[in-house]
Amino acid sequence: MSRHHDACHGPTLTRREALAGAGVVVAAGTVGVTMLAEPAPVWATPTRPVADDLDVYVLVTDGMRPDELNPAQAPTLHRWASEGTRFTDATSVMIAETLPNHAAMVTGVLPERNGVPANSVWDHVSGTDRTLDRPDDLRAPTVLDRIRTEAGLTTASVLSKDYLHGLFGGRASVQWAPFPLVPVTDHSLDWFTVEALKQTVTDHAPRMTFVNLGDMDRFGHMDLSGTSLRLARNQAVYNSDHKLWEFEQFLRSTGRWERSVVIVLADHGMDWSEPLSLISAAGAIEADAAIRGRFGIAQNGGADTFAYLGPASERDASVRRLREVVGALPGVNRLYDPAELSLGERGGDLVATCHPGWRFSDPTPFSNPIPGNHGHEVTLGIPFFIGGGHRIVRRGVTVDRPVRTLDVAPTVARLFGLDHSGMDGRPALEAFHL
Repeated sequence: MSRHHDACHGPTLTRREALAGAGVVVAAGTVGVTMLAEPAPVWATPTRPVADDLDVYVLVTDGMRPDELNPAQAPTLHRWASEGTRFTDATSVMIAETLPNHAAMVTGVLPERNGVPANSVWDHVSGTDRTLDRPDDLRAPTVLDRIRTEAGLTTASVLSKDYLHGLFGGRASVQWAPFPLVPVTDHSLDWFTVEALKQTVTDHAPRMTFVNLGDMDRFGHMDLSGTSLRLARNQAVYNSDHKLWEFEQFLRSTGRWERSVVIVLADHGMDWSEPLSLISAAGAIEADAAIRGRFGIAQNGGADTFAYLGPASERDASVRRLREVVGALPGVNRLYDPAELSLGERGGDLVATCHPGWRFSDPTPFSNPIPGNHGHEVTLGIPFFIGGGHRIVRRGVTVDRPVRTLDVAPTVARLFGLDHSGMDGRPALEAFHL
């Protein structure tokens, strides 16, 4: 069995090996299997958490909007936020997609440092766009592996989406392979995910657990009433909230609630468009003789990234012309140099975002028919709060300073005694009595 070797965290499983090996490792059941990572060497002098009775859960309510954190739609989450510390000015990092923001949460560094600027990028080696779903796509250490090696404690990942499980393969001590997967969406419903979370806690007692709940996002993408009633989306929010109520009752009934700190946030928001409110940049590029065939496009819903494919000597002129062509398309909001967004070399040579109520569809107008999308500026706002039953959590506090998904990793690092001075994020210390 092959391995990818990374100086940051040692050997990791490839995505193919992780999925194939799941059936032979441990704990088969109705919610799938839990995989154990290879044992990691622990530092000679392990770090100490701020409390010996501390269990941290990072719960990502994928795609949730700030306005959905209310007592009617999400009574459990609203109560947790009201009884804990709520951050009212919270945002994703650009591009506001699932993979870059989950990477930001556990690395604490920007995409230019962790290698994950978008869900989909143009791969110059393969000559096509692809999803960043391989373990070696993530190029920075995470708190999942650092807590294992520096504190000697068990970590877990319970991630509902197949590509998240792929990207974070080998990082946590314990990893759930999402099962069963819904066709087309490639995610496991929140019912199965929360049941797997409870089983993981029962079997392995992880001290830090990273959880993704994908229903709000997946049903939001498909909601044909998204521009009006949001029928499917609203039901998904309520159902996911109820499963988290069940998780709270599980923690209380097993005596774990008083040990728990829950960091709850979304990775991005959601925006809906009418069927014809789409932008297809590929057609405009193909129609322009100066740049025809010179750019590869990676479509990310509310954003497109463009990678230059032509002679190096003609790059600057081609990108200038691309700006003119794409910027003139109806529905385009802004154009960015990827360096403005700290995306790194995988971010391509130009990024375009759409106005609210629009979406990109490339390479053809039929490539992205779904009404719910994100990635653009209007989907940057997210809910973000810290609660739980642990005595260190500050109660009934509202904080208005800006926070980002980047701030999760330094917050977790601080709680487990890890150095976070090299991270781009800042710990959310306002939430704790430390």
